[in-house]
Amino acid sequence: MITDTTLTATTTQCLISNQAPQSAFPASQPAPVAVFPTLSHNPLAIPLYPPIPLLLSHTGSPLMSSAAASSNSDTDGWTIQRILEWTTGFLRQKGIESPRVEAELLLAFARKCPRIRLYTDFQTLLTEHERSTMRELVQRRARREPLAYLIGSREFYGRSFEVGPAVLIPRPETETLVDVCLELIPQSTSIRIGEVGAGSGCISISLALQRPAANIAASDISEQALQIAQRNAQKHGVADRIRFAHGSALQPFLNDPELLDGIVSNPPYIRDDEKDSLAPEIRDHEPPQALYAGTDGLDVVRLILNHAPQKLKPGGFIAFELDPSQCPQVCQMLLDCGCTDIQTHTDLAGLSRVVSARFQPAS
Repeated sequence: MITDTTLTATTTQCLISNQAPQSAFPASQPAPVAVFPTLSHNPLAIPLYPPIPLLLSHTGSPLMSSAAASSNSDTDGWTIQRILEWTTGFLRQKGIESPRVEAELLLAFARKCPRIRLYTDFQTLLTEHERSTMRELVQRRARREPLAYLIGSREFYGRSFEVGPAVLIPRPETETLVDVCLELIPQSTSIRIGEVGAGSGCISISLALQRPAANIAASDISEQALQIAQRNAQKHGVADRIRFAHGSALQPFLNDPELLDGIVSNPPYIRDDEKDSLAPEIRDHEPPQALYAGTDGLDVVRLILNHAPQKLKPGGFIAFELDPSQCPQVCQMLLDCGCTDIQTHTDLAGLSRVVSARFQPAS
């Protein structure tokens, strides 16, 4: 899920204005193609200020035809190094927090090579197909499409997971939720865990890989998300120990007579009135059903707690990732449900991020 720190970090900076600076050409003239101090031309022929159309035959552009390129010596110099330099500057002007890293990831994806290869091939010229692919990727990233969706993957807990617009992009703070669950799950004891909001499957899969004796049932309201999660489970070799089910919260498991030893969830927890404050990558591209949860952001947490007493074994654990401001209220909700050993856990930024508890039904 998204956190306050995620939203206020520079990764969620607002779009830079589309207005040209005062030193730019007057509004009556065509907007110039972006040019940065280290380069004499725009290698991807991407206009700096929309809505100027892409100049496929722009002088100095690596996208020009082979015949035109042969008559222009500058196109012979569009190496990996120069493309990276130009793209870094362009993304920086668009408000991207880590423009160099993102430029490298986009170019490695466009070239279908490991990122390290960019440096071993620093002076290699890009092919026309690679330049065309890179141009499209950079344009889309400048429109604030998430990097993870563009390249189709995201690292989580040291592993690569397929992602797409149907799933929430895994965040580093969610690794805290995995860490807490691993402390609660025995190393070698057979145990059954339920996850609500599987998304890409990164939580369930990480738990299954770290706890080989665990079996997991994971639900999600999106069938597209479950398809991605299933592919990720197959990729990481744990598909035989994770059962994905379509439905809301714990509903898919209510008719299963077998009880759960634990429930884990990174539920939607953004308040409905916070939408306008989100970064465009989040607000305009990530699935709303994975983001918003009512006026206080806790609607899904309530759904889970309504059914948890029916599904949890006595002494079973429950763990939520939350916004730091929600932790005290959820602690009280867990206490009201008959839970004990209620704890709040901090993430790497030192913020309250996860609440865990043990379910102890009244005798």
